Amino acid sequence: MQQALMIGNSDGIGLAATKRLLTGEWNVVGISRSESAVRHPRYTHYMADVGDGSYAELLDKLLLKYSFDLCIYFVGIGELLNLQNMRDEPKIIDVNLTAMVKTAAAIIPTMVEKGKGHFIGLSSVADDLLSAEAPSYHASKAGFTNYLGGLALALKSKGVFVTNIRFGFVDTKMAKADIKPFLMSVEKAVDHIQICMKKKPVRYTAPRIVIPLVKFRKLMMRLSGR
Repeated sequence: MQQALMIGNSDGIGLAATKRLLTGEWNVVGISRSESAVRHPRYTHYMADVGDGSYAELLDKLLLKYSFDLCIYFVGIGELLNLQNMRDEPKIIDVNLTAMVKTAAAIIPTMVEKGKGHFIGLSSVADDLLSAEAPSYHASKAGFTNYLGGLALALKSKGVFVTNIRFGFVDTKMAKADIKPFLMSVEKAVDHIQICMKKKPVRYTAPRIVIPLVKFRKLMMRLSGR
């Protein structure tokens, strides 16, 4: 039976994906800041904040106990820029990007050692756009996407796969915009994750219809001089 590690899975897409994997042939370990509602004989939950120094220590302890075939990083936070109080800006970068890299740095070598494994990170189509409203969020996702793309190339011959999933709007607490075109349900988002688990693409965007919209917005920003 395969072993999965789910980071940030107490609600939203992470919770739904955890439940979906448990209906199949998976043992699942979850890490999040909150307690989990999941009660299952093949599920174990740990409470930790990916932004704390103790997070890396927890990963090291888990890797002494488990051998993970799959790791999915669901964690993401974002706030609108407040020029009078920018204290949250570094935290957004730390949680969205730095903690993901810490996770990969801990997990990937163990996968390389056994010659198999799959690391999935949930990014956003925001990775391709500049934003005056939420620059830290967009920048963190740009770094997220770039890092996973490079990591996928580095692991190409090692039997280990890396997938960067770029979602548009998904019906979770993270979807804070006033207008949310092509809003996707959490269950539909998990359907896309399962496609990625099977096909193991380097980069996957859903829904695909948002791709031309992002390109159009970039063009408009360029023409307006932004």
